[in-house]
Amino acid sequence: MNAKVSVVIPVYNVEKYLKQCLDSVVNQTLKDIEIICIDDGSTDNSGKICDEYALKDNRIKVVHKENGGLSDARNTGINIATGEYITFIDSDDTVEKDMIEYLYNILKKFACEMSICTHNVIKCNKKKKNFNLKSDYKLSSKECIEKMLYDDGVDTSAWAKLYKRELFENIRYPKGKLFEDIATTYKLFVKSGTIACGHLAKYNYKIRNTSIVRKSFIKSKLDLIENTDNATRDILNIFPNLKKAALRRRVYARFSTLNQVLNFDKENGYIVKEIINFIKKRSSKVLTDKNVPLRDKLAIILLNINYNLYKFVWLQMV
Repeated sequence: MNAKVSVVIPVYNVEKYLKQCLDSVVNQTLKDIEIICIDDGSTDNSGKICDEYALKDNRIKVVHKENGGLSDARNTGINIATGEYITFIDSDDTVEKDMIEYLYNILKKFACEMSICTHNVIKCNKKKKNFNLKSDYKLSSKECIEKMLYDDGVDTSAWAKLYKRELFENIRYPKGKLFEDIATTYKLFVKSGTIACGHLAKYNYKIRNTSIVRKSFIKSKLDLIENTDNATRDILNIFPNLKKAALRRRVYARFSTLNQVLNFDKENGYIVKEIINFIKKRSSKVLTDKNVPLRDKLAIILLNINYNLYKFVWLQMV
């Protein structure tokens, strides 16, 4: 008998955090789940830990494979999932004990094929509560994507979401790319048609110094800009009146990339120059958009005054 929900957990060299993650999953209030751990060529004890948990819980399946990256691991999990629904959990994060049940219940409540919830941010073992709205609600694909483009309570992450498995027919994460969720999540929003949005934070996202997004600058981090530009181009073909929101997201992707290259700008001067030129040419359109977050506008103003001033202010904040 197939499980109600398949939980796909990509695993790569996270022995320090993995047990906490798995404990939070095996103790979910919704018991009718299969837990698919994809050991993506780990060189530490992560694969062994997965096997140990599988011996204690027959809901756990473990796949050991050569390293192919996060997208490849997720795709492997999708390919073997048997559940009616799929959710993703990163192996260095944890979830509240009722997250899956919560996502399932709101999905059913609003008769959708996809549901999302908010998340907490944990840094240096300190939990920062994400904003909790007053109630659950339903959005159309267009409304959800617009909120995603403005970072207005909807994010691009693969996790903290529950998907009808059929949504992944002809949709997979791009192998070998960083920021793979930016290239994929909007497609699932479009295909779902409507999305159930939960107001409670049920996912605990941990920020580590060794996370992909916090390592020293490597050229593959430019995938953020490429994936964002491709996604917004595709979105505008479907929803052409989201032009302002799409531009805001393209500018945001460049700020995010710029922030990661600031400490390495001397050897990456051409990247810095291209990013600054792109932002400055579009500053007026973004600054006059009332939906753009204030932090974005302040960043644009600082950058327009002086790059070194922007760099100084940002580095004081991190």
